[in-house]
Amino acid sequence: MAISFANTKGKAQIGAEGYKYKYGENTVRLVGDVLPRYVYWLKGSNDKDIPVECLAFDREAEKFNNKQVDHVTSFFPDKKRSWSYVMLCIDPTDGKVKPINLKKKLFEQILSAAEDLGDPTDPTTGWSAVFKRVKTGPLAYNVEYTLQVLRCKSTPLTDVEKELVAAATPIDVAFPRPTPDEIKALLVRITTGADTEETPAEGASIAQAEAIKEL
Repeated sequence: MAISFANTKGKAQIGAEGYKYKYGENTVRLVGDVLPRYVYWLKGSNDKDIPVECLAFDREAEKFNNKQVDHVTSFFPDKKRSWSYVMLCIDPTDGKVKPINLKKKLFEQILSAAEDLGDPTDPTTGWSAVFKRVKTGPLAYNVEYTLQVLRCKSTPLTDVEKELVAAATPIDVAFPRPTPDEIKALLVRITTGADTEETPAEGASIAQAEAIKEL
């Protein structure tokens, strides 16, 4: 279940292509609800990254309650889960509605700015998030995101944009929560090298519409 931006704690018609962060200035208009998740990134065949949801994390409560078994820890005991909240945004470069994998520190800055600017997802009073992505070192994870608060101006949705958002697949439908059995089946395929680009039904519930993993 997705939750509204105003209710998220920040802790923890869509195409398959998600929003791609670029170095320098980025601008997105966030829309709809936030889907809280934690995922494990596992290496499959052809060295591809496969996102596997951590079922120990309760999306609605935004906390780890271990109500569902987390099979990943049995297959990969040393693997760490990653914060992986996702929602929809309008990309002004092409006007399309896309899923965006939120960066934790950036999202925390957006939550802080919302205390003064209001809910950025509101169709009428919402605002565009303007931020910079800067390389800070030689390693892949040496990247910093800084919200340009003074440039985050009110951006009411146009009638066309409202129609696009209304027609978009809800974020929790695009990213359905898999069952423990589905997760286990995918893990068996990954560990035996049987995973393929054509993801079988149980894997599709995990990989469907997954935005590209980027630092």
